Amino acid sequence: MLELRPNCECCDRDLDVASPNVYICTFECTWCADCVATFPYRACPNCGGNLTPRPIRPVGLLKANPPAATRTFNPGCRADLTRS
Repeated sequence: MLELRPNCECCDRDLDVASPNVYICTFECTWCADCVATFPYRACPNCGGNLTPRPIRPVGLLKANPPAATRTFNPGCRADLTRS
């Protein structure tokens, strides 16, 4: 089951679990649409894999299967992009 991480790993913006503007890679690195638009080839800056819209968990299943609470933040994300 997907973790549904609560924030963008690059800018630390809070992300709504129901937003269609959240992207993940196969490792569940999680990004907002604004940051994804800056990634070369719209690829994950961590693994280089493709990004896809994160699925939205049905509201009725959120109580039994809540989103993750642990935040992942890479403050060097923007700097990493300039070195690519």
